[in-house]
Amino acid sequence: MTLPGSLDEAVAALAAMPTAVPVAGGTDLMAAVNSGLLRPAGLVGLGRISEIKGWQYQDGAALLGAGLTHARMGRPDFAALMPALAAAARAAGPPQIRNAGTLGGNIASAQPTGDTLPVLAALEASLVIAGPGGTRREIPIGRLLAGLDMLRPGELIGYVRVPLLHAPQTFLKATGRTGPGRAIASVAVVLDPARRSVRCAVGAVAPMPLRPFDAERWVSSIVDWDGDRTLAPDALAAFGDYVAAACIPDPVPEPPNPLSPHDPHDPHAPRDGAEPGTLPPAVLHLRRTVATLARRALGRALA
Repeated sequence: MTLPGSLDEAVAALAAMPTAVPVAGGTDLMAAVNSGLLRPAGLVGLGRISEIKGWQYQDGAALLGAGLTHARMGRPDFAALMPALAAAARAAGPPQIRNAGTLGGNIASAQPTGDTLPVLAALEASLVIAGPGGTRREIPIGRLLAGLDMLRPGELIGYVRVPLLHAPQTFLKATGRTGPGRAIASVAVVLDPARRSVRCAVGAVAPMPLRPFDAERWVSSIVDWDGDRTLAPDALAAFGDYVAAACIPDPVPEPPNPLSPHDPHDPHAPRDGAEPGTLPPAVLHLRRTVATLARRALGRALA
């Protein structure tokens, strides 16, 4: 393993060993290695790079180092800066995971259940990518997560630029069991009073966080931005349903089939008591979970 002392040294090490894999906390990497999914030819350790372990302020934004651990982001001083991101960091798992796992690792691994990802999507964060020769380029996080702009050979995520909104923001998560665990659904809601808008992102229900733009525009139009910003319970419930339906849409109706719908050999026949064109019970439960999370997250942000 190579242990560079700076971001540029790490980029140079990766350029010299194109088959090497960068590693910080290793929470996702080692899981892949232990399960036999990955056999890296070499490792470039990022643990000694102090410049990416903190944050700084720059042009109305916070420049977060990719080496920030979840444990560090969960502390009160960071929570005062970005409460939703701190909440996501605190929900990332047991202490040993939070102490090792990093912000950059969460982004680079791009696991659908990554807790920080929907928050960063709702905050409309961007990534500062370090490349060979001291080069830097910046891309919206959504482009990386969608596979539209990938890391090039020898590049590393150095920083995450997040606009400072100085406004309420929330993160909520549902797991399959009590206590820390992988999300089955998560929702981040961010208020942006300067743009008089509500931003929302849903995690864990798709390969990347989903932004329900129509639901955002609708609820932004009914918030009293010059008043107390509260919404009636039925409006909050409608927002939750709007978000859930956008992220977990109704199935496309099946084309007519000449076989009997009760023929066991008909692949289009309803299963488990479901009517044609309806959501299976598990998917319906997931939609209800997302609706509940979105309703509660918005209610808490507006409160």
